[in-house]
Amino acid sequence: MLTALSIRDIVLIEKLDLQLDQGLTVLTGETGAGKSILLDSLGLALGARGDSSLVRSGQPKGSVTAAFQIAGDHAAMEFLKANDIDTDGEIIVKRVQMAEGQSRATINDQPVSLNVLRQLAAQLVELHGQHADRALINPSSHRNLLDAYGGLEAQVRQVLALWQVLQQKAAELAEHEERLARAEVERDYIEHAVKELASLSPEPNEEQQLAEKRQMMMQSEQFASALDEAEGVVSGDAALEARLNAALRRLERRKEGAGGRLDDVCAALERLLHEWGEAGVAIDVARRNFVFDPRDLEKSEERLFALRAAARKYRCSVDDLAKLRDKFETDLQSLGDGGARLVVLKREVAESKTAYESAADKLSAARRKSAKAMDKAVAAELPALKLERARFETTVTSDAAKPAASGIDTVEFQVATNPGTPMQPLMKIASGGELARFMLALKVVLAAKGSAPVLIFDEIDTGVGGAVADAIGKRLARLADGLQVLAVTHSPQVAARASQHLLISKMEGVGSKRMVTRVTPLSASSRKEELARMLSGATVTAAARAQAEELLAGQG
Repeated sequence: MLTALSIRDIVLIEKLDLQLDQGLTVLTGETGAGKSILLDSLGLALGARGDSSLVRSGQPKGSVTAAFQIAGDHAAMEFLKANDIDTDGEIIVKRVQMAEGQSRATINDQPVSLNVLRQLAAQLVELHGQHADRALINPSSHRNLLDAYGGLEAQVRQVLALWQVLQQKAAELAEHEERLARAEVERDYIEHAVKELASLSPEPNEEQQLAEKRQMMMQSEQFASALDEAEGVVSGDAALEARLNAALRRLERRKEGAGGRLDDVCAALERLLHEWGEAGVAIDVARRNFVFDPRDLEKSEERLFALRAAARKYRCSVDDLAKLRDKFETDLQSLGDGGARLVVLKREVAESKTAYESAADKLSAARRKSAKAMDKAVAAELPALKLERARFETTVTSDAAKPAASGIDTVEFQVATNPGTPMQPLMKIASGGELARFMLALKVVLAAKGSAPVLIFDEIDTGVGGAVADAIGKRLARLADGLQVLAVTHSPQVAARASQHLLISKMEGVGSKRMVTRVTPLSASSRKEELARMLSGATVTAAARAQAEELLAGQG
């Protein structure tokens, strides 16, 4: 539900903070008081087109903030999750309109595009009014509404799943057929490529390994020269090693009488002589590792050049040659298997198509059955809404030649407002007042099925009164049992059924001669006075007050 609405500096509204209740909330007031401004402000928060003219004169910007509380399993929660927007169940949308023209939007303090805001708003609020452009029920959504009424969601999901499988299988078949056609044209080339690459037998990361080995062999003489120099230093002076050995032996003969003072010296000389010998061994081993046969270098270079030549020929990297070989082998195998894979894929596509068509036909039949039931239910609502001469029909047009994820049907609501006139699309034939009442009849029939949690009706009682207005009020109240309903009304019969009554008025601002719009929640006594004003006009009479009291008493 819409729990709060805060407006700052929008047209005649300077500052407004509204707390809204569940059930039916009505907004009343004299013509020009600002009821449309309130709805325009809410529309701005829900993604309607912004305009600098909405900003109150003299102010740099205006803003509208709307807070919603929704259930954790509502579709809007999945939408927020898909768009990486955090929420704990409360959704706060805000729109700031700058006087220069630009605007910005946030959801739970996270900046979003207007497109994201509008998609979320469509799941939270429906606005129905005197003009078709204000009715969020449009032909593109009629199929969804019919499916919701008939409880066909499971069948719809099944058709969608089968459609997705069919599309996947068809894509696999098309890809395989394309590969076969390409391979057939290039058979000679592929056979040659497979033979050449199989003979070459490229290995992963082989280019780098060969390049490193080649570099090592090319520098082997430099490494050997450095090792020779090191060996000359280590083994070039045998007399030095002999003198060190002699010195160590003399010290060892005397260290027992030295009280440990010669132990470190003897240990150091032993390590020196040992490492001296180890160095010679290491140099010898290293030298052998840098002995290369010139033919090895030649073979490595030939191998490296062959790999790079093949890579240039096939326009790929050396590392991709192995993958290319595997691809060519697969293509050749596809040509050589007698089209066995092609037969399998065609069979799978045919089976998927049959399963989809069967489910789509069943869904289409269920839609036609549900359409008849819904038409009957809507027709039962029309007489009380002064549409007793009108006819309503849900047309389901099936075209198996144009399958889609939703099935083979297009659905459209059609009406004829007078006997003898042909059925035409709802949005084209109905007048503003008739359209709003048709929408009300639909909403009553659909109840909470396929509906946003917040419904707003803008002056749908225009041009009617008495029993018809009372019928509209009853239906709004019935809707409000399961949904939050806000209604802008001039009808006291409608207003009397509200659980919350807000009065819209216009007065001079504090410290200013400029007019501002005010919204006042009405108490029981002030509500009776407002109903009396709606009944009698400028001068409230005792009879009007008595009639207002009677209206309120009749809702108890």
